[in-house]
Amino acid sequence: MQVALLLLLALCNAIRVNGEESNGHCDLKSTLDSRPHSVSILEFGAVGDGKTLNTIAFQNAIFYLKSFADKGGAQLYVPPGRWLTGSFSLTSHLTLFLEKGAVILGSQDPSHWDIVEPLPSYGRGTELPGKRYRSLINGYMLNDVVITGDNGTIDGQGSVWWEWFTSHSLNYTRPHLVEFVSSEYVLVSNITFLNAPAYNIHPVYCSNVHIHDISVYAPPGSPYTIGIVPDSSDKVCIEDCSISMGHDAIALKSGWDEYGIAYGRPTTNVHIRRVQLQSSSGSSLAFGSEMSGGISDVQVQQLHLYDSLTGIEFRTTKGRGGYINEIIISDVNMLNVETALSAIGNCGSHPDDKFDPDALPVLEKITLQNIVGTNINMAANFIGIQESPFTSICLSNISLSIDSASSDSWQCSYVSGFSESVFPKPCPELENFNASSSCFSLPKPNGRAAIL
Repeated sequence: MQVALLLLLALCNAIRVNGEESNGHCDLKSTLDSRPHSVSILEFGAVGDGKTLNTIAFQNAIFYLKSFADKGGAQLYVPPGRWLTGSFSLTSHLTLFLEKGAVILGSQDPSHWDIVEPLPSYGRGTELPGKRYRSLINGYMLNDVVITGDNGTIDGQGSVWWEWFTSHSLNYTRPHLVEFVSSEYVLVSNITFLNAPAYNIHPVYCSNVHIHDISVYAPPGSPYTIGIVPDSSDKVCIEDCSISMGHDAIALKSGWDEYGIAYGRPTTNVHIRRVQLQSSSGSSLAFGSEMSGGISDVQVQQLHLYDSLTGIEFRTTKGRGGYINEIIISDVNMLNVETALSAIGNCGSHPDDKFDPDALPVLEKITLQNIVGTNINMAANFIGIQESPFTSICLSNISLSIDSASSDSWQCSYVSGFSESVFPKPCPELENFNASSSCFSLPKPNGRAAIL
C-alpha cells in the first residue's frame, strides 16, 4: 500500500524542469513529468520526532536514489513529522517532496554542518576570512533538481546562529538553508522557509532557476538574513512569493571585488514578478553591493513592498568594478517604507587589502516606472561616485506620499537622468531631457525593449 501511494505521489507531484528558453524565463513552464521511482525517508530509518538526528538517513536515501538518475530520476518523499538533520547534498534528476506537515529542521549543533571552501568569486567567507559552513541542503553541478511539496517547511532554527554572529563567537561564515552551485534546471516551489541562519535560497553559478509560490520568513531582529540571492546566475525567474526578512528580501549579487572581477560571471536575464517583500533593516529589493561580475538585463514587475527600511536599492563602492545596467522595474506599490528608492556608491566592505581602488563600478540605464508609495519618509537617496557617476537613471509615473514631517525628500549627487510625471519633484540632476534617449520600458511581445 505504501509503495502504491509513493508511486502515485511521484506521478502527481514530481516536477521536472524542461523546456525551451523564453523571454524572462517566467514563461518557461515546468512540465509535470513523472519520476518513475519514489521512496520515503522512513525507509532509511528516519525518525520525525524533532530530536533524532536524520542526517545519515537523508544521505543514504539520496545515495540510493542517485542510481535512478539515468532511469528517469526519482523522488524522496518526506511525510509529516519534524525531521532534524545536519547538512546533506542532493543529486541530479531528483525531487525532494515535503508533504503538508513535514518540517525539515536544521540542527543547532555546528558540528552537524560541514565546513567547505569559500566560493571563488568571493575569495573568502562573506562574514569571516577563510572557510564557511555548508548550507543545510546543497546541490553541486546538478541538472534537473526540484525541491517542492504540499507547503511543507524547511526551518533553519537560526536563532542560535544569530546569537553567535552577534556575539562574534563563530569561526566560519554562517550557512544558508538551500544552496545550488554550478547547477542548471533548478526548481523550488510550494515550500515555507523559516529562520535561516543567513540566506534562504542561494543559486550561485547557476542557469535556468525557477522559484515560485514560496513563503520565506525570519524575524525583524535576525541579523543579515536574506530571502533569495541570485548570485552570478542567469535565466532566473522568481514569482508569486512572499518574503519577510531581517535584512534584504531579494538581493542580486555577482562576486566580491578582485575575486568577482576575476571570476567574471554576471547575474543576468532575471525576471521577478508578483512578489510581496518586507525588509526590516535592509532593502525589499537590493542589487549588490557585491556585484563585481556585473548585474544586467533584469525585469521586475508587480511588486508589493511594505514595512521596510528601503524599498529598492542599488549598492556598490569603489574597488568593486563590474556594472549594474539595463534594469527595468515597473508596477510597484509601497506602503510604510522609510526610503523608497536608493542608489549608493559608498556601500559595503572589501574582502581584503588586495582590491583595486581604481576598479570603479558602472551604474547606468536604470528605469523605474509606475510606482505608488504611501507613508514614505524619503523619496530617494541617489549618491553616486565622483569618478564614475550614475547615469541614465530614468523615472516615470511615480507618485510618493511623503510624511509631512520630512523636509528634503530627494538627495542626489554624482547622478544624472530623466524624469517624467514624478511626485514629489525630483532633484535637477534627474530632469535632463537629453538623457531620455537612454530610457527603456518593459519589453514588447517580440521581446525587444522599447524606448520611452
